[in-house]
Amino acid sequence: MILGITWLVAFQLLGELVVRLAGLPVPGPVAGMLLLFVVLRLRRYDDEGSIVRAGTALLRHLQLFFVPAGVGVVTMLAVIGRDALPIAVSLLGSWLLALAVVGWGAVGLERLLGRPSDDLPAAPAPGAR
Repeated sequence: MILGITWLVAFQLLGELVVRLAGLPVPGPVAGMLLLFVVLRLRRYDDEGSIVRAGTALLRHLQLFFVPAGVGVVTMLAVIGRDALPIAVSLLGSWLLALAVVGWGAVGLERLLGRPSDDLPAAPAPGAR
């Protein structure tokens, strides 16, 4: 378990280093996660490895990672109240934009793969056998 957590932290540190040296506009942990993904794909890492066990253990306690974000929201409540309209508009706008991008991406992939949704078999009616 300690070895797996060490690997995870090492890749986060490596991601920070790559981002700072290259001047990329990406968070270091995201770059580290991408590097870890590439290494795991190249090494054909099994499901019983130390990195997978450490990740599974962290995922079991995922709700604890939301505590700092919740504390940040509470401490910034005055700012959130003052700027509620722009925050709500940006949240709704980004949600709609993401929904449109995912929809267009799905349609584009269907066309690219040559399987338009019209050619897929229809789902059985509810209650039909």
